[in-house]
Amino acid sequence: MNRKIRLIWEFRGPDAEEIAKHHVIHLKEFATNEKLHFYESALSKESNYYCIAFIIVDEKDMLTYKNALKPDRGTVVND
Repeated sequence: MNRKIRLIWEFRGPDAEEIAKHHVIHLKEFATNEKLHFYESALSKESNYYCIAFIIVDEKDMLTYKNALKPDRGTVVND
């Protein structure tokens, strides 16, 4: 069974939410342009000054995303 991986980019500061929203657009564009599958791409507002953008991908595609987009970290998604 292929595991799902959440790749995460962190944004801090007063503009964190707007930057994270914009980053999500680019994550989706990358996946589309590269013809890569993804489950979800969204942002999570952790506080007024800290947001994350993420994309959930299959483990088999993780290195493609990681090498091209340089996420801050990744976690295994538990279904």
